[in-house]
Amino acid sequence: MNAPLMQIVIAGGGSAGWMAAAALAQGLRGTGIAIRLVESEEIGTVGVGEATIPPIQGFNRILGIDEVDFVKATQGTFKLGIEFVDWWRKGERYFHPFGRYGDDFGMVPFHQQWLAARAAGDRTPLAAYSLSHVAAARGRFAPANASAGSVFATFGYAYHFDAGLYAAYLRRFAEARGVVRDEGKIGEVALDPETGFVTHLMLQDGRRIEGDLFLDCTGFRGLLIGEALGTRYLDWRRWLPCDRAIAVPTERVAPPMPYTRSTARDSGWQWRIPLQHRTGNGHIYSSDFIDDDAAEAVLLANLDARPVGDPRRLRFTTGRREQAWARNVVSIGLSSGFLEPLESTSLHLIQSAITNLLAWFPDRGFDPAIRDEYNRRMGREFDVVRDFLVLHYTATERDDTPFWRHCRAIELPDTLAEKIAMFARTGRLLEREGDIFHDASWLAVLTGQGVMPHGRDLLSDGVPAKERSAVLAAMRKVIGQAADAMPSHADTLARHFRAP
Repeated sequence: MNAPLMQIVIAGGGSAGWMAAAALAQGLRGTGIAIRLVESEEIGTVGVGEATIPPIQGFNRILGIDEVDFVKATQGTFKLGIEFVDWWRKGERYFHPFGRYGDDFGMVPFHQQWLAARAAGDRTPLAAYSLSHVAAARGRFAPANASAGSVFATFGYAYHFDAGLYAAYLRRFAEARGVVRDEGKIGEVALDPETGFVTHLMLQDGRRIEGDLFLDCTGFRGLLIGEALGTRYLDWRRWLPCDRAIAVPTERVAPPMPYTRSTARDSGWQWRIPLQHRTGNGHIYSSDFIDDDAAEAVLLANLDARPVGDPRRLRFTTGRREQAWARNVVSIGLSSGFLEPLESTSLHLIQSAITNLLAWFPDRGFDPAIRDEYNRRMGREFDVVRDFLVLHYTATERDDTPFWRHCRAIELPDTLAEKIAMFARTGRLLEREGDIFHDASWLAVLTGQGVMPHGRDLLSDGVPAKERSAVLAAMRKVIGQAADAMPSHADTLARHFRAP
């Protein structure tokens, strides 16, 4: 067995750097491994990762973070899903809820019973069977504890928060557990001439930061993984054409609703994320179809409130590193790849990188088999998120602008084409290893954007039509009663989670 690591160096701060520092400090307690983080206050962070998906609750639990303290410290609100406006057709909207739809009965998944009822003439929307959607539509929220047999077992939620405050919160957490922060800019990444491994970072002021394992959290630049090691970047713009973003905060929209909104625009889409102290807004677009000034004008013309800051422009290329882990460098966050925030996966991919690193943690021998398994897992996660995002752009009837006509003509990844074809024929959903989006998420987007199956699982006919109707009606009643019993989202925040 090789010797254990002695020191981990994290290059870069922001959400990625401090999430990694906090989780490693917690996970490596008692090992004697030192953790150092190098960042410069002169270098800004992207800071638009303000919306999350439910697995972040698990990340917080691993760290032992108190939910009330966390939400207060980050000016947070709660998120029951995402409302999509004008994606399928202009004037149409649908909701991607967290949690699941209904309960399975009659030997088939719940949605097959819904399809059977639909075939018999019942036009009740699938959304009526989601507690998260019904509560969101009524502006209600309570962080209920799910229990077996309870309707709240179908309920899921995540958070909106200020990304800068989140990084600061995790910095306090990590430093309290021994992480050492070095202020300074990295001037050189030194490599061993024989192995090509990184040996140390030279800061511009002459300080030398040595380590065994280096985490690249330097953002789009990829200072270690890209510039120093030359790891190839896989460009996915043929599937995801947007390559620009403009972000601007506005005054708070009151009361803050418990969901994110994504509104399709002529050459991309616009987000709205409600926080306690302000609202986050942004326009994601393709520079092939609109210039930056025009895109900024679209954003500013469609705000719900007065801006409280200047618009910030970002450029990106969707895709990922061919290897997220190369030699003794693991890329985390934007240095490992970027998938636009349409489904709020940026922070989750950081979380997944960290948890996979802890699961496949190396010693100083850096076994290639461990590295290869990590790369396989992270590559798979990026791929399945890519497919889910591509679905949004391509399953549309919009042809009113050149951008949307282009999206309709995108050739699908084989894995996505197979999934859509199976659902369209049979109503069945192919499962892929490591897909962070479960069946309910795929159902929401597929049906919300007009992909309705021609067939269904005929085992659903084992439940008589009258019995099926009664069960579905009872589910709708329980869900409606549970939503009505919740306080409003605004009241929940004011009573329990109000930020200082």
